[in-house]
Amino acid sequence: MAKQAPSTQLIHHPYRAPEGWDAVPVPVAKASTVLFKDTADLHKPRPRDGLSYRYGLHGTPTSYTLAARLATLEHAEHCLLVPSGLAAVTLPSLAILRPGDEVLVPDNVYGQNRYLTESWLPQWGVTHRFYDPLKVPDLRANTKLVWLEAAGSITLEFPDLLGTLAACRARGVVTALDNTWGAGLAFNGFEPAPKTHPGLGADIVMQALTKYPSGGADVLMGSVCTRDRKLHDRLNHAHEHLGYGLGQNDVELVLRGLPTMPLRYAAQDRVTRELASWMAGRAEVAQVFHPALPGSPGHENWLAVGGAAAACLFSAVFKPEFSPAQVDAFVDALQLFGIGYSWAGPMSLAVPYDMSRSRNLPLPFNGGTLVRFAIGLEDGNDLKADITQALSALR
Repeated sequence: MAKQAPSTQLIHHPYRAPEGWDAVPVPVAKASTVLFKDTADLHKPRPRDGLSYRYGLHGTPTSYTLAARLATLEHAEHCLLVPSGLAAVTLPSLAILRPGDEVLVPDNVYGQNRYLTESWLPQWGVTHRFYDPLKVPDLRANTKLVWLEAAGSITLEFPDLLGTLAACRARGVVTALDNTWGAGLAFNGFEPAPKTHPGLGADIVMQALTKYPSGGADVLMGSVCTRDRKLHDRLNHAHEHLGYGLGQNDVELVLRGLPTMPLRYAAQDRVTRELASWMAGRAEVAQVFHPALPGSPGHENWLAVGGAAAACLFSAVFKPEFSPAQVDAFVDALQLFGIGYSWAGPMSLAVPYDMSRSRNLPLPFNGGTLVRFAIGLEDGNDLKADITQALSALR
């Protein structure tokens, strides 16, 4: 072959990494175009099995590695990756629901799932009902999907997972569990403990990988896991046509965070329980929501699925004598808590919420302003001291 120009040589350089190269970090394989060996290879049917490649949008060895590890974490057989936790919420509803179907959603559901259910799905002829997460919902003939969130958004009620999943299984209704809080560590979404209740698991388990699997407050990603191949294929069909692609550098960051996730989860769990119990005894506080705290709504349901681990969140309702402006001043006075959404990162966060417009059913508290705390990796005594000095702003 004649000598090639530098522009050609830079693209068609002969060097390739040697076979057998291995290291602790997973190599980052980036691609839009995936090359085939020849036209026969091009025309060969390629199963969606996580082992063959057709186009970078559908995955590379890097993203397939993450999907396989998450499937193991969740005790699943199949895992799809999507570019955000919201995408992981959206995918099951779009893949499963059809005109005339009904979806049931817990009243304490993540706000963006509520918006999807109320504002988007009705345009396609899908009806919905919001149910009390502490009770087994009433299923109808056209109920095709039931969402569960453990624990619930903001107020952290822990649902009756065993009762609701058993009822749905008996009626053949597909269930989707938002397991972001449990992160695959607090309980098994597919086989909830105790073992005397086999087969009561969810059909779909999703996570916002933005939270615990990443742990760095720097990645947006989600996962959707299943055990049933037919259900996975249905989800995968929608996944491909929605164009849910990932940046492989983001995948790399989540892979890097996975090995330390159990350590971070346990550390944040421990400090969160300490602070939640301490806040429950403060004179300024009317109620504290944390599934591991006796008296918190759904505490018995949390115990029923193992009661071993809890995440980094608790919410405190300040007594009605303190106005929303005073509670805002308290949050502003915090020095170690950032003001921002998300959680499970290294920095602690605090956000006041106006709950009056976010629920259809009565709230689990009467009056007062709620602040959700997300505990990071700071020292627990330092966080307690910071909350103590900020409480003076209430006065």
